[in-house]
Amino acid sequence: MGKEEATGIPFKTYCGKDQAMLSSDIFFEALSEVLFVLLRGCGRRIGQAGKKSCMKTIRTAIIQFDIHPGDVERNVRIAKQRIAILAKEGIHLILLPEMWSTGFANERLKELSDTTPGVLEDLSRVARSQHLTVIGSLPEKRGGKVYNTAYVVDRDGSIAGTYRKVHLFSPTGEDRYFEPGRKGVVSETSLGHIGLIICYDLRFPELCRSLALGGATIVGVVAQWPAERVAHWDVLLRARAVENQLFVLGANRCGRDGDLVYAGHSRIISPDGEIMARAGKRTATLSATIDLRAVEQTRKRIPCLKERMPQAYG
Repeated sequence: MGKEEATGIPFKTYCGKDQAMLSSDIFFEALSEVLFVLLRGCGRRIGQAGKKSCMKTIRTAIIQFDIHPGDVERNVRIAKQRIAILAKEGIHLILLPEMWSTGFANERLKELSDTTPGVLEDLSRVARSQHLTVIGSLPEKRGGKVYNTAYVVDRDGSIAGTYRKVHLFSPTGEDRYFEPGRKGVVSETSLGHIGLIICYDLRFPELCRSLALGGATIVGVVAQWPAERVAHWDVLLRARAVENQLFVLGANRCGRDGDLVYAGHSRIISPDGEIMARAGKRTATLSATIDLRAVEQTRKRIPCLKERMPQAYG
């Protein structure tokens, strides 16, 4: 397994105008549905069949940056700029933070969610042309409701999986603006089985355990985790990796939104809890080469999942 430290690469700031938006919710919801069907690959709920992968060694990376709420054009440009650089380095899998295109501009959420189909179409072209898989969450509008949805855009440009955030963080009012998801998701991708977690979900070990039991060998965590609770973030990422004996990639944002400071501290963690790559509190990219055979080896050495006793847990 390779080990690489994060490199702090400064992002160029873009000061372009906000992306123009149409006013018709009906049009955008229809467009979103059509795009989802056209792009959709083999995403699955836990327990369903999907793609097969023989790739064992994967070059992974995380893009940590300061998301500007409501400035979709700027955020997308930054992400695409970083993705292009990482693609030249031979990266296979890239994680972006939670709500990476819009931020939590909650009062404009329904308006901003109309940009998601276009962002996904753009990201699909990038993934296909650069032959890499990209994961991050975006606002998804369905039937007048908005979900915080993680999308897995695979290397052929298809959407290999979607996961709607189950646990909404009530202290900041997420439950007033978003609809909760109902199921955990393990995505079948060209790189293997990838489970998905969004920010507050990380505090619920049952969800991550269900992903491990559903076949995940990698869990991608996308977040906007605050600096005041960064110690929790650091501990929980390692705990989820160790207790489920899989790779955990935690992509957090950095920077500031008003009085709220975000932690950064993105991490790539091995099945035995080794921190393979880490970022600080500033803008950075980090990467590490992971060997999926380490999952099987770790579980064989200490067979926690096989020796579970669910009947004793109440």
